[in-house]
Amino acid sequence: MDVTFLLMIAVFVASLFVQWGLQATFARHSRVANSRGLTGAEVARAILDAHGLTHVRVEPVPGALTDHYDPQAKAVRLSEPNYASPSLAALAVAAHEVGHAVQDAQGYAWLRVRANLWPVASIGSTWGPILVLAGLFLGALGLAKLGLYLYLAVAFFQLVTLPVEFDASRRAMEFLRRMGFLTSREVGPARQVLQWAALTYVAALASSLTTILYYASLLGLFGRREE
Repeated sequence: MDVTFLLMIAVFVASLFVQWGLQATFARHSRVANSRGLTGAEVARAILDAHGLTHVRVEPVPGALTDHYDPQAKAVRLSEPNYASPSLAALAVAAHEVGHAVQDAQGYAWLRVRANLWPVASIGSTWGPILVLAGLFLGALGLAKLGLYLYLAVAFFQLVTLPVEFDASRRAMEFLRRMGFLTSREVGPARQVLQWAALTYVAALASSLTTILYYASLLGLFGRREE
């Protein structure tokens, strides 16, 4: 087997492990209420108001782990379980998404870079693999290379995402500690939730990079081996 293909399998297995770890950690700490009994929505609102972001809305969104910050709408959107739950997991996730809102308000450079890269990365994630496979099927090396270059934008987007997400988690823990939302015993579980969530972004980047290596090997960019 090709080494890059074996690497893809290894990364895929590692990604499954990370997803399992996140879900298990989240489920465990979703069953433990925080000492103050505050919901994710209440904590998000309190942190936003403390930073003068009273115009940023806190809204529920359907699904599980669908939490995100929408910079266009200026809204922190929490999945319905986290919105209404007083769990430690809900607190951590809510504070993390508010971290993105504070990044936006302060003009955090990496957040702006990521926003500018998103249109190209979106095209690359859709059309990159299609063009690579079409180019290989048609024997059109130029078309396949174009697909590879487009997919590189996806990996670059994911690379830029790492400092954005790690910084948001750092801010989240700072908010929760400084504002007294966590006791000393609750800090560790909240940090675990954020650490496992951050690993999903690392796994996504690793997956994209190994996919790029695999496409490059199919295109013979590492030199063709003798049959």
